Amino acid sequence: MRNIPIPVDTSKLTFTCVKAPRPRLANRDTGEVKTDKNGQPMYEVTLTVEDQAGRIELMRLSIAGEPLISAGQEVTPLDLVGYVWEMPQGGASRWGISYRAASLVPATATAGATGGDLG
Repeated sequence: MRNIPIPVDTSKLTFTCVKAPRPRLANRDTGEVKTDKNGQPMYEVTLTVEDQAGRIELMRLSIAGEPLISAGQEVTPLDLVGYVWEMPQGGASRWGISYRAASLVPATATAGATGGDLG
């Protein structure tokens, strides 16, 4: 499967950090932290995403470098993209969408801006 980034329009969504950023591990046995192609450590952040109708979903997203945010804080992911993934498991396939952002900033820092609107 070809891995093409799918831009996400964040202009009508509200994001709230529900779990403090934590390093993504490349190897759980050794504790080795995953890095991006530039050698920056990758972090995982768990967010709630609320649309204008009030529907809420949980989202885990990856980001290079430690974002300066905390649990409970409203945030804005900049340049948010999704990647479809698939893996065989027991004769069947599992698939999903993983998310990555160029940066993650407090929502107050982007008030009045498009907040990474890619649409």
